[in-house]
Amino acid sequence: MNSPTHEEKRQIFQRHDLFGMLSANEIDSLISFSRIERYTAGREIFAKGEPGQSLMAVLRGSVKISLPSDDGKEVVITIFNGGDIFGEIGVLDGGERSADATAMDHCELLILDRRDLMPILTRRADICLVLLKMLCQRLRKTTEQVEDVVFRHLESRMAKALLHHAERTDRPGLAGPSIELHVPQRVLGNIASGSRESVSKHLQDWRRRGIIDLAKGSIIIRDAQALERLI
Repeated sequence: MNSPTHEEKRQIFQRHDLFGMLSANEIDSLISFSRIERYTAGREIFAKGEPGQSLMAVLRGSVKISLPSDDGKEVVITIFNGGDIFGEIGVLDGGERSADATAMDHCELLILDRRDLMPILTRRADICLVLLKMLCQRLRKTTEQVEDVVFRHLESRMAKALLHHAERTDRPGLAGPSIELHVPQRVLGNIASGSRESVSKHLQDWRRRGIIDLAKGSIIIRDAQALERLI
């Protein structure tokens, strides 16, 4: 796959909610510093504790953000798809990565180093405010996840996780006949904080009831309204 041309990179920046706020000269400046990196499915992008010196925009594919445990388990915090950015915490404070990032499938990322982005951020308070808004939204989501684990049962958490992922992908809307999500059952269990056996039990029950279908590495939603009623 060929790397994007200068003009293709410009279109990527202009279409983005954050970078689209930049002037033409600012975009050209960042394009000269940016680079494209590709990751195969399952490859680590960065690990918790590593220096956070770059911000990343997903051009293609999906990226899983997770927290590892000492016994080898993980909790999936969120999944980023095309158009999303991540790594902004390390860019803003220059500290360590707060979680692991892993390519869920073949990913193409646009990389901006902190040293190249910070001069623009220091001049553009409006862009800083957008970044702060994004951080606040993610903090609210994390708080909601903790609340769900405490107060919701597993089936409800699973339904909520699937619908949330469907809303954030480029698949057909929830009113469509079916929505295929490339989310392995193991990852869904990590998002919903459920054991492999319990998650599989609920998925098989949903399949028998015609709510979903299961394929290798994918879950196909057949009845989104039924999932909404489970939340």
